[in-house]
Amino acid sequence: MSKVAPPPLDPKSLQAIPGPRTGSGSGTAAVRRPRLRALDGLRLVAALMVVLFHWVGVNRYPTVWGGTPEKLMPVLHAFSAYGFLGVQLFFLISGFVICMSCWGRTPRQYFTSRVVRLFPAYWVAILLTGLVVNYAATARPTRGHLTLGDFLSNMTMLQQPLGVAEVDPVYWTLWVELRFYLIFAFVVALGLTYRRVLVFCGIWMVLSVVVPGTDMKMLELFVMPEYAPYFIGGVIMYLIYRFGANWLLLASVGFTFLVAQHQLVGTGNSFKYGVMHAISWEVMVVVCLIAYAVVLAAAMGAFDRIQWKWLTTAGALTYPVYLLHQEIGFALIRWFRNLGMGAWPTLGAVLTALLVLSWLVHRYAERPLSALMRRMLDAPGLALPKSDPPVRSRAATTERPAVPAEGASTR
Repeated sequence: MSKVAPPPLDPKSLQAIPGPRTGSGSGTAAVRRPRLRALDGLRLVAALMVVLFHWVGVNRYPTVWGGTPEKLMPVLHAFSAYGFLGVQLFFLISGFVICMSCWGRTPRQYFTSRVVRLFPAYWVAILLTGLVVNYAATARPTRGHLTLGDFLSNMTMLQQPLGVAEVDPVYWTLWVELRFYLIFAFVVALGLTYRRVLVFCGIWMVLSVVVPGTDMKMLELFVMPEYAPYFIGGVIMYLIYRFGANWLLLASVGFTFLVAQHQLVGTGNSFKYGVMHAISWEVMVVVCLIAYAVVLAAAMGAFDRIQWKWLTTAGALTYPVYLLHQEIGFALIRWFRNLGMGAWPTLGAVLTALLVLSWLVHRYAERPLSALMRRMLDAPGLALPKSDPPVRSRAATTERPAVPAEGASTR
């Protein structure tokens, strides 16, 4: 099972920012609010939901545990079977945080922030996961060998549209995130204001409902009907956080939820084959409603007093955990089980190992590589010129034989 994983978010973008302001974008001076550490905590919850879904909720790979998780851990499996909904929570938070992190930034700053956040840990994860997949005893017999071309194509993060096998199947969510970043870049280029963002959300919401009934496949690719309500809902919740709640914004959030609950029918069907039993639509709707309610509560300041510093570290580990948890986790589970460990001790040991590995990747790979890439991308020479450089004439670029001065000897 591969089609669930948390998208990446930048912990630095959760810093304290200008708080709610009156008006519609250019109103009174802003007041500062504390860092939204609660969102870091929510990201941790979403990450654990996804990890448990792949490890315990999926019954399709009995070779991982030496049996189905449903029989080995029936109670935990009953909850973990709905862990794929952690991705909906992540997309809500992503819409909120991306809007927050790029408010007031130039397109170049927006581009730099996304690149330095996405790629360093991703490249390290490709290397580590690829070594496990190709050279360790895999836990899934259907996992094929990866070629050098597969690795090189995966480095672009565009392996899905390129039609290349993914080093880890959970990386499909990165393509979803990249499309969101791309379409939101148009608003960043125009300059973020209350009205522009709200109009953008309205247009995107309408297209996400209308386009699937047409033959415009390219437009549907970027509109992303299945996931659009969550990104849009998160963006609108950030408007609530920045400018304060009003009936228009609250109604808009409610509308995105109404569309989202309809999309859950298809979402549940797409994950049923991995869980291998019926998935309740009612349970999915309740979980989705809770996700909406919690993020909206954070936007309205309900969790401003939660300032536990360890939540920041937890949020920073979320992306490495996402990148490393499936293939490496499967291999570790199988290894511990072959040593004779029980199901519950194995789960605890593998989760501990994953968190330690994620911290090492974050501390000794992601942070230094991100800093290096930021310095490179911020270099003056990489800035796009404001105007075209002067065109060199052919006469200036065509080599001509030297003509001796009048009266000079040619010998």
